[in-house]
Amino acid sequence: MLSVRSTLLTTPRRWATAPNATPARLATRFIQHQAPRQQLPPLVFTFDIDGVLLRGPHTIPAARRALDMLNGANPMGVKIPFILLTNGGGVGEEARRRKLSSQLGVEIQSNQILQAHTILKSVVHKYAEKPVLVLGGRNDVVRKVAEDYGFKHVYTTLDVLAWKPEVWPFHDLSPEERASTKPVDFSNTPISAIFVFHDPRNWSLDIQVMLDVIRSRGLIGGPYLDTPSPEDPQPLLQEARSHKLEGTVQKKDAPIELVFCNPDLLWKSDFPQPRVGQGAFREAFQAVYKSLLGRTYPYVLYGKPSTATYKFAEKVLKDRLEELQGGAIERLPTVYMVGDNPESDIAGANNAGWPSILVRTGVYDPAQGPPAHEPTYIAEDVEEAVRWAIEREMGRV
Repeated sequence: MLSVRSTLLTTPRRWATAPNATPARLATRFIQHQAPRQQLPPLVFTFDIDGVLLRGPHTIPAARRALDMLNGANPMGVKIPFILLTNGGGVGEEARRRKLSSQLGVEIQSNQILQAHTILKSVVHKYAEKPVLVLGGRNDVVRKVAEDYGFKHVYTTLDVLAWKPEVWPFHDLSPEERASTKPVDFSNTPISAIFVFHDPRNWSLDIQVMLDVIRSRGLIGGPYLDTPSPEDPQPLLQEARSHKLEGTVQKKDAPIELVFCNPDLLWKSDFPQPRVGQGAFREAFQAVYKSLLGRTYPYVLYGKPSTATYKFAEKVLKDRLEELQGGAIERLPTVYMVGDNPESDIAGANNAGWPSILVRTGVYDPAQGPPAHEPTYIAEDVEEAVRWAIEREMGRV
């Protein structure tokens, strides 16, 4: 059963305690060891963005009240650290920081933002010196993000189309698109990996170029090398497993590594109904690939609810707390995940062992039945979620 709402139903929407007041039972915990460093609060938060803090370009009103609580307007009288963990992306973390700070009315730091593709910073060393193809976003924006991460030879499907328009004759480059391209001869520029950073804008072009890269083992326009023999119906799958075991050295004929950064089928914008996301693009690509070759293509998947993404978030949280504390911390406080999508936010938090709070302001629709993954608590909005988590931790002191 989900946690009952009795605590909040009997608690006023605004705490009677003054924002900076500290209950006696908490005073010892937070004050008695202030020298040389302030004690950590008993909890920290990880928030999804779309459907929790924002709906499309608009700020959800409860978000600012929730952030006020985190900034000290709570019975503990302390600031509670938080990070933002989103399956969105398509821009750099600094650009996202500036926009979110303006939207939310609070100063957000770049190291508080984990976008779907931020985790790729941890794998740059494998492909920093190799040509890679990046997909998603407008024009060459994700190319610039990838270059900021440390990838040195980054190309887009618009580059491919500018090189040979016959690759996909159903799209003419706009002047803006053409201005964003790099001149390159792909017939002698072997692509080593494909990274789907963000939701693609031209599915048909991107799927066609992905097929060309994968089937030719990186050389666009080269012969397809993936026709299976009768005794080896799934050669690419076996080679992909072998490649992962071998480490970072890629053989000439090794399969192209394919990485998706966001598994979400749906996401919540300001349109009344949820919109399809990068997860839908992945399904479309696999459907085409399977119709051609009778099997799906092996891939790496990041983003919520993947274990890798939540482990990465824990590292970022730890680094953030150590920065605020001015030194090492032994362990993280309790991490609360607040999200709107049971399939990503709640599933990932549950697998990570975090308490999870599902809000009703985004993808989740109670009219469709109970959530596929049971949260620790269901809240109307992010303000109620933060209040409930704080009161829960206070009750444990």
